[in-house]
Amino acid sequence: DIEVGIASGVEDMFSVPMGGFNPDFHPELAEQEYYIGMGETAETLAEEGNISRDAQEEFAMESHNKALDAWANGRFDNEVIPIDVYGEVTVDKDEGPRQPNLEKIQSLNPAFIENGTITPATSSPISIGASAILITSREFAEANGLKIRATIKGRSVAGVDWKRMGIGPIPATEKVLEKTGLSLDDIDVIELNEAFSAQSLYVIEQGGWDKLKVNLNGGAIALGHPLGCSGARIITTLLNVMEQQDAKTGLATMCIGSGQGIATIIER
Repeated sequence: DIEVGIASGVEDMFSVPMGGFNPDFHPELAEQEYYIGMGETAETLAEEGNISRDAQEEFAMESHNKALDAWANGRFDNEVIPIDVYGEVTVDKDEGPRQPNLEKIQSLNPAFIENGTITPATSSPISIGASAILITSREFAEANGLKIRATIKGRSVAGVDWKRMGIGPIPATEKVLEKTGLSLDDIDVIELNEAFSAQSLYVIEQGGWDKLKVNLNGGAIALGHPLGCSGARIITTLLNVMEQQDAKTGLATMCIGSGQGIATIIER
């Protein structure tokens, strides 16, 4: 309950070399296997949900194609801020998404376990990003002449089994729907953070979600998942998608490493 605040996050995942984060955990903690990789948790969901590699690759290509279409038609113009780099170059477009090449995607080896189904193509890429959103009370916004783009209807956090952390959006969404007195049918559009294709498909299928409502401008597999940035990023994208679709009610949700899920419902 605040009058005004800025929620922001930043992540430079390139500042740590691949495999460069090797903390020395206390043996009693390490023995409990709390520190398996995120990719391994996604492999668990792929196996549990019987999600094939083909289905994961199709989902990833759809994410890229939707994002490419959104870029081409200016649907990211209202959420991407050009950055001047030392007066030498202006960066106004992300390196992703990419034009998907099915033959190349199918040639990739499993990324996390032997004979696994998850590859770099069906995982969110290592990324750099920053995002910020301004949150105020209605009274503050009106008193200061701020445009109210949407209101927060409700939010919830849920805990889940660490080894299946990718399921977090399901109980978090159920919790916020109950809190707000809404149902999935009341949700017009959904922004689901795509950590992995397998995790996203598991949530959509097991949660009974309408896939046609999810990530209309593509998701993190195409856009990237800079960890500290992604929460505010998907809220920002959700706001813009809702305006583009003239939608009334939207859901933003994501899984969280260590075994959590978070979900927020906003209304226009």
